Amino acid sequence: MRMRWWIAFGFLATAVGTLLAGQLGFFRGTPPGDLGVRAGMLKRPSATANSVSSQAHLWSGHAQGEQARIAPLPLLRGDGLATIAWLRALLQEQPGTIVVDSRPDYLYVQCETRLMKFVDDVEFWFDASSGVIQVRSASRVGRYDFGVNRRRIEELRNQLAVP
Repeated sequence: MRMRWWIAFGFLATAVGTLLAGQLGFFRGTPPGDLGVRAGMLKRPSATANSVSSQAHLWSGHAQGEQARIAPLPLLRGDGLATIAWLRALLQEQPGTIVVDSRPDYLYVQCETRLMKFVDDVEFWFDASSGVIQVRSASRVGRYDFGVNRRRIEELRNQLAVP
């Protein structure tokens, strides 16, 4: 009986310690210094299964290339600059989302989870030559994101499709 009590206590202490570490910001990670558009490309997908990129196919031989692949976002009424502005307005209303860099053709936001304070770096770029919004969404820490980054982009895609 005593052994079960210690196991339960250990589990509870670990859970509380993990939650406290999250609230103190220990899971925020460090912002990447190499975000943005370089030579017509956003940063490559993460080396682990915690990111998505509409340009994953450009990084041949990348270990997570196929898993990270996601379609670019369509333009709102055929207007790339209006789509970026719409994304900015929509995202800055979402709890835990901070607009870090906003230009007419590029948007970078950080999305923080409420409970554990994990941060994802999310980029949108109006690729005028392709007529789409290229996207990249990646977790800063961890090896797996439980599909959070993919769901975020697909939800935005669905909202773009609503007239």
